[in-house]
Amino acid sequence: MKESLLDKFMSRKGLYTGFWIIAIFMVTMLIYYTANLQKEVPPIPQEVTSTSGELLYTYDDVVAGKGYFQQFDLMDWGTLLGMGAYMGPDFTTDFLHYRVEFLYDFYAREIYGKPNKSLTEVERGSVKERVKQDVKKQTSLLEKKTVYTDASAEAYHANVQYITKLLTEGDPKRAFTGGVIRADEAVKIAAFVDWSQLVASSFRTGTERTWSNNWPPEPLIDQDLTFNSHKISLWEFLILWTLTIVVIYLAYEYLFIKDPTDKLEPAMKITSLFRSQNKLLKYIPIVAALFFVQLLLGGYLAHLYTEPDQDFLISQSLLPFNVIRSIHTQLAILWVAVGWLVGGLLIAPWVANKDHKFPWLVDVLWLALLVVAVGSIIGLYMGATGQLRETWFWLGNEGRELLNLGRVWDIGLVIGLVFWFILIVSLIRKAATNNPIVSTIIWSSFAIATLYIAGMMPIHKIMPNFTVDDYYRWWVIHLWVELTFELFAAGVIAFFTVSLGLISHKTAVRVMIFELFLIMLSGTLGVGHHYWWQGLDEYWIAIGGIFSALEPLPLALMIIEAMKNQREKSHSEEGFAFSVPFMYIAGSALLNWIGAGFFGMVINTPTISYYSHGTYLIMPHGHVALLGAFGYISIAFLYMTSRANALAKNLVWTDTLSKYGFWILTIGALLFAIPTYIIGMEQTEMAMEMGYFYTRTREAVEGMKGWMWARTVPDVMMILGGGIILYDLTVKTFFAKKMSL
Repeated sequence: MKESLLDKFMSRKGLYTGFWIIAIFMVTMLIYYTANLQKEVPPIPQEVTSTSGELLYTYDDVVAGKGYFQQFDLMDWGTLLGMGAYMGPDFTTDFLHYRVEFLYDFYAREIYGKPNKSLTEVERGSVKERVKQDVKKQTSLLEKKTVYTDASAEAYHANVQYITKLLTEGDPKRAFTGGVIRADEAVKIAAFVDWSQLVASSFRTGTERTWSNNWPPEPLIDQDLTFNSHKISLWEFLILWTLTIVVIYLAYEYLFIKDPTDKLEPAMKITSLFRSQNKLLKYIPIVAALFFVQLLLGGYLAHLYTEPDQDFLISQSLLPFNVIRSIHTQLAILWVAVGWLVGGLLIAPWVANKDHKFPWLVDVLWLALLVVAVGSIIGLYMGATGQLRETWFWLGNEGRELLNLGRVWDIGLVIGLVFWFILIVSLIRKAATNNPIVSTIIWSSFAIATLYIAGMMPIHKIMPNFTVDDYYRWWVIHLWVELTFELFAAGVIAFFTVSLGLISHKTAVRVMIFELFLIMLSGTLGVGHHYWWQGLDEYWIAIGGIFSALEPLPLALMIIEAMKNQREKSHSEEGFAFSVPFMYIAGSALLNWIGAGFFGMVINTPTISYYSHGTYLIMPHGHVALLGAFGYISIAFLYMTSRANALAKNLVWTDTLSKYGFWILTIGALLFAIPTYIIGMEQTEMAMEMGYFYTRTREAVEGMKGWMWARTVPDVMMILGGGIILYDLTVKTFFAKKMSL
């Protein structure tokens, strides 16, 4: 029978060719859009003046204000253009809303001789049109000079007074203690925030939409969603529904076909460890402890979200919300990344069937990572609390959400990642020539090590333009998490499912390459669904959202197939020695689908994303996806290393406590999504009906305090699960007894 085009594509050779075609195309497109970045970003004016000639602020003031905004890590308290933490205000929205309220009162007195609150509805309608004319027609964001009306200039001065008082004196009702930022620094921050307000309120040249594509929703000036967003959302649902059916069909028609000659490989037999693998044991308690501390800090933050004006065990003057949140997120990156390093270093000697020439280099890497971890956490705290004013950029808190490390610690982390890649590739480069699984692990390791550099440009100072800065920040966050980490995860899951005797090598390679194809298709330009609000053009939301929920599906399908084989093997005479590591690998794929796929799709369509941007609705996606997709693989590596050690040294091993830790943590993570989803949906409805300003006030969420307290149950479960994992791994690795012969 003649082979069809689809048959050729779904062959190993066809999938491999398709992967490289789509990879080259997507990377080329990303480079093209990046090269044209400067043509579409909102400019920073050289001067902002009033109609009467008063100089309000300059380009240098905006850049200096951005520096102070980062230095004191305000992005881990509130948000700018909706990006950051959800405790404090959205600074952009505050400045826009208060400016508009000021203009309402100003023009009410000018036109009718009375304040806005005394106007009739008809009179207020007239004033509204005058305010819209001021904001939309008379104010333009231009590179050389932006001119405010005298009324908007007065509104700016009122906003400067507001933010200076807020930042210097604090806001106890929203867990901001104050006392760190000086008045002169707050004035510069006001210039930066006002620039972001211009991005959100003034029309992009030649269009009838703002630089932020009409975000935030502001009823006072009729700023709302355009029909184009609804149209794109509809097409996304239609395309995703169709492609999901296609992927399921292709998976079961071509990927999981049972070949009578295609036998499972026997599970690996471990009788000894290489010296470099033995040296990995010291990583285990460090990674598990970082995870446990991160969970403890998450519980602390949850309490402050619920009762922001109350201390929780320790005074907020010692543990400020924004500082602890930055440490909480950076610990996640550290423990996940180091856990993956352990996995790569564990796998390499098995693949090469030999050890590193200099095993002590594993100790050097451990020491270097420990210095980076401890030094960066101290820097995060001291920088955001104003103790490193002269060196904050290099040693302190760089204040870019999720990428907070000072530049010295950034460089140290990159050196560690590159060093890790060299250790791996130097050992298994020969095996990679005829093994696609190993090749995937190697080159995704290289991408992980080098892509972080994108978030460090320029290396010696801050990026002046927030939009450009955030563009590259998302390169690291999204292209790390939804591209290079996914590639590494696909290779690792394929390796372990084959090595543990759960799925055939032939099937694993086919599924892995198909997954790589989908990851490159969806994960590269999928970064665009983060770009709609910060000043990039509206085509990004169409590009970014369409395929983003599709990529976890093949992994979930592969795990389902492997689970069937695992069940058969567990009931066989030979048993299954790696049930705990596999449990986390399976949990990773399934939680990846739930967190990245299901909850990702909830927030990615433009219609929902417009109103949910900067609300609690983002939390279920972020927490479940990060923990499931990448954290569980890191924990699997730890258990795989500990289990290999037990097998090699004939140590006692039981799965009972390990399974308790897994299920308590997993159920806690899934339960966490329920209250945050409900709160987020309520906020999204408020944003649609009342505007985004009210959504971010404390009054808006105070009525949902019951759901905030409901987080106590999943938070306690996750902390308990993390504590069990730390205890279990430590005991199994260092205190287990020898098995009696």
